[in-house]
Amino acid sequence: MKRLLSACICFVLLSCKGQKDISRNSVLADRLVSHYNQKHYDSIFYLFSPEMQAALPLTKTTEFFSQMQDGSGSIIKYDFKEKKESYDRYRAEFARGTYWLSISQNAKDKIDGLYFIDYDGPGEQSSMIRNKTALSLPFSGEWFVFWGGDTKEQNYHVISKAQKNAFDLVITGENGKSFKTDGDTNEDYYAFGQPLIAPCDAEVISVIEGVKDNIPGEMNPSQLTGNTVVLKTTANEYILLAHFKLNSILVKKGDAVKKGQPLGLCGNSGNSSEPHLHFHIQDKEYMAGATGIKCFFEKILVNGVQKNDHSPVRKEKIKNIQ
Repeated sequence: MKRLLSACICFVLLSCKGQKDISRNSVLADRLVSHYNQKHYDSIFYLFSPEMQAALPLTKTTEFFSQMQDGSGSIIKYDFKEKKESYDRYRAEFARGTYWLSISQNAKDKIDGLYFIDYDGPGEQSSMIRNKTALSLPFSGEWFVFWGGDTKEQNYHVISKAQKNAFDLVITGENGKSFKTDGDTNEDYYAFGQPLIAPCDAEVISVIEGVKDNIPGEMNPSQLTGNTVVLKTTANEYILLAHFKLNSILVKKGDAVKKGQPLGLCGNSGNSSEPHLHFHIQDKEYMAGATGIKCFFEKILVNGVQKNDHSPVRKEKIKNIQ
């Protein structure tokens, strides 16, 4: 590959400049949560230390928290749980998901470190371990597994609760590369514009459209999944397909789709460095607060050999059996 492929950010991070041995103080947490729920994002900015403000200017602070509000909703309640290094860590329950809220403050009582990450404490485990619905691959032809598997070496997604079983999939040529010449344009990539299809009968539960395709090598972390389709199976599994080409999605929310039905075209929208398909299954509709489900495909070719009930791993070439 010419570039490191990166599908979706696993957590949202503002800054990490915390100092050690700072005592816990809930006042900043109270103010932060109050401003966030009232959508007073400029007030949050003025809680930051000068270093934080430089790292995350007002426009980016507003964009960050606005996106979080859209995706996760307001904070319903939060409780202090532990001190970890320089951070006070809170269990923050949002309308659509639960996170660790970690805050560090300097000697002048300003926030100099702040981040959110999926909450992995007691009571947050899912009972869904793997898919129950029989699945085929969501494309025709042979694709290459760039990321996939259970270890960090195989799959950088494993550190994310929702995406831990995700796949990033590209198409490679005879030279093993994902692009034909220099890889400077989306059209140079084999995967760009290729049809993506429903892997099973399902309901379209969510569609995101209108996100432009990136120039290869550039990314859009503010719109993680880009143009997206989320399918709900009869077993209440939520299948997320991300990074569709702009204006290519053929389905809408509420549609009932059949296995093999066209959904749209592979693109390079969202937090994506090159055209590819990001595919994973989760136990809830919204990624915030969801837990990933390990995905097995019913009957596919893996490096030319038939495999039944197989979960692909990095560097495998996979294809539906006709």
